Amino acid sequence: MIKTIAIFGAGSGLGTSVARRFGREGYSVALIGRRQEPLDELVAELAGQGVDAAAFSADLTNVPAIPELVKAIQARFGHIDVIEYAPISTAPFIPAMELTTAELDSLVKLYVLAPIEIINAVLPNMLARGAGGILIGAGMSAVQGIPYMSGFGPVMAATRNYIYSLHGELADKGVYAGTLTIGASIIGSMGHQRLVSGELKVQLPPGYVVPTVEPDELAEQYWQLFTQRDRAEAIFPIPN
Repeated sequence: MIKTIAIFGAGSGLGTSVARRFGREGYSVALIGRRQEPLDELVAELAGQGVDAAAFSADLTNVPAIPELVKAIQARFGHIDVIEYAPISTAPFIPAMELTTAELDSLVKLYVLAPIEIINAVLPNMLARGAGGILIGAGMSAVQGIPYMSGFGPVMAATRNYIYSLHGELADKGVYAGTLTIGASIIGSMGHQRLVSGELKVQLPPGYVVPTVEPDELAEQYWQLFTQRDRAEAIFPIPN
């Protein structure tokens, strides 16, 4: 049986590399993102590599619509074996002193409520089959608060905590849950492009330089987490 990975937040950086990495292993690929055109381009690229793929345009902050989105993916592919969730938000980092509940609202929807809703939609079938994978991407601020770079960290930390609990609960049920914590700007991603162009204004602590990482390296980290299943988290690149 051909397996399927659903990539939520499939963009030009990490999502593309994850699609290629799992596609090489024989997976079909569901690509979920806001913009239809780049998704269609990636579908065509994967088709040229012999990978069955389909695009689904969706706003992941629309949490009530997620169950129907998952049903549409399942209708196209029959089942979902692995999910990868690492969407990029266009919101800026916010100094902790300036953070408000209003600014957190959309981030909570995107980084906490949406992944939990997706997992609730796919987990029953995974448990029934005794197989599956849940892969969540997060930034380093989910692990360690960084001055002037709040907003994302508090909400991603909540999901990281949830995945750790889920990892332990699913360990003996054939379903893997883990998180990839990324301590760098992903080359080729929309966020990296905005940072390099100056469109994304980031107030950094004195002397702090944002490192970069190739998305293919991160996709390999995901593959190792999923296949080895010996830990709940990988942090990459490893901090100095």
